[in-house]
Formats: sequence, C-alpha cells, structure tokens
Amino acid sequence: MPILERIHLAIIREVEQQGSLTAAAAELHLTQSALSHTMRKLEDHLGVAIWHREGRSLRPTQAGEYLLAVANRLLPQLSLAEQRIRQFAQGERGTLRIGMECHPCYQWLLKIVSPYLAAWPDVDVDVKQKFQFGGIGALFGYEIDVLVTPDPLYRNGLHFEPVFDYEQVLVVGPSHPLRKARYVRPEQLSSETLITYPVPLDRLDIYTQFLTPAGISPKRHKPIETTDIMLQMVASGRGVAALPRWLVEEYAEKVDVAPVRLGKDGVPKQIFLGIREADADIEYVRAFMSLARTHRTAR
Repeated sequence: MPILERIHLAIIREVEQQGSLTAAAAELHLTQSALSHTMRKLEDHLGVAIWHREGRSLRPTQAGEYLLAVANRLLPQLSLAEQRIRQFAQGERGTLRIGMECHPCYQWLLKIVSPYLAAWPDVDVDVKQKFQFGGIGALFGYEIDVLVTPDPLYRNGLHFEPVFDYEQVLVVGPSHPLRKARYVRPEQLSSETLITYPVPLDRLDIYTQFLTPAGISPKRHKPIETTDIMLQMVASGRGVAALPRWLVEEYAEKVDVAPVRLGKDGVPKQIFLGIREADADIEYVRAFMSLARTHRTAR
C-alpha cells in the first residue's frame, strides 16, 4: 500500500486554499473527523508533522510546504489526464486551454479562434486572461495548453514558436505635435504622460527597447487596464501610449488616434505560442499552431 495517496495531496491543497480543516472537509465532501484521521495517520506513517497547529489555525511545516508544492504540481496533471482519457473513451477531441500574457494579444487571438472553432467543431476553447507573466508556470502546471506571449522564456520541456510579426508604435491624439512626424526620438517623450498597461516596466517594450537604453523617462507614467480607455485618453490629449501598429490602425476607425514609429528603425515585435513539447503531436494542438502561422504578418 502506498503511504502517500492522492487524497492526502487534495486535503493539503484544500486546507491551504480554504483556510481550515472544516472548510476543506466540506469542499472534499468528507467529515472533519474523517479528514483529521486521514492526515494524522499520514503523519504517523511519515514520522513528521504536516502542519503547526496554533489554536484553530494551521500553518504548514517545512514538510507541509513541500507536499503543498507537490500537490499544486501533480493534482492539475492528474485531473487533466482523467479528463483526456474520458474524452478518448467518448470519442471527443478535448478542450484547448489558452493562457494570455499580454493585453493586445487577446484581439489577435480572436482572429484565430473563430476559424479554428469552425474547422474543429469537436474541440472547445477556453481562454484564460489571468496570467500576468505567470504563463510558464501555468504551462508546466497543466493549467493551460497554449501560452500566447510576446516575451517567451525558453525552458526544457517547452516549445515556443513565433506566429505573428508586428511593430510597436507610439500612439498620439489628433492635435499632438508628433502626429505628422516620420518617427519619434526618446528625448521627445521626456515631457509626455505615457499611458501603458499595468505591468512591470521591465516588461514594457517602450521602456526596455526605447526609453531606458537612451536614459530617458517620461514626465509621468499612467497605467490603465483596458485598451479602449487607454485610446480614449490619448484621443482626448491626456497622454501618449505604446501599442502594436495593427491594433492602433483597427481602433483608428473608431477613435481619432495615429501611430508614430518609435525611432528611425522602429521596434519590431512578435507574438509567440508556447506549448509543452509532450503535446506537440496532439492533433488539435498542432492544428491551432498551424492556423496561427497563416496569420503571421500584420495586415
């Protein structure tokens, strides 16, 4: 009989997520006494405590922290394996879970998902936008199957492929003096309010590839969550922004903004799709990658 079983990992994870044995037991459809007995028995077998018990609260020991990390890694993989086996048994294709690591990528993804769903009627698509540069862990943890990102981090076991080329540009409003410029120099932004998505500066291309190398900072930096509001702010003269040229040109039909090249040579970028190498032969994953390649160049 194995000492460590799936139910032990499930209990450890639920106690961490729910905050108490009582809540964890309810989530797992167990009685609290059964749950407590199961974990005491495990601790006896292992010869080590899983939690420090401080009144009614529980705090993981070093061994408990290790088992929690194991649970967070293994339980999603087991759930995915069971789901896929059920799908195989029922003749279904499965679900393609896509994680997003950048705000503008969502608009690009919509161009791919529609024809993909039409071509693969037996495959569901689930898009998760919660990953703010945490997509690598989500891939390894089997929370997603495909990661859409402009900034791949190459790791053993993962495969990244560029599927879309675009140019990062400055976005200005109707009366901005740079609107007619062929390109903008870094020092010209030192008196500007720069509007960006709310992500760390070291993941913003206008900083890493344009302003920071020149030793320039904008007068003010204003994070805004949504593209629509960002462009409305730019159109009303409240600042400038940096976005993909293709996205600006699409929005320019609805709001009076214009793209200006960042530097004489511009700032070229790519969108990458990342998958686990082990999934490269899954038919509907391979088909999604192939379809994405047909949209390689921004139009």
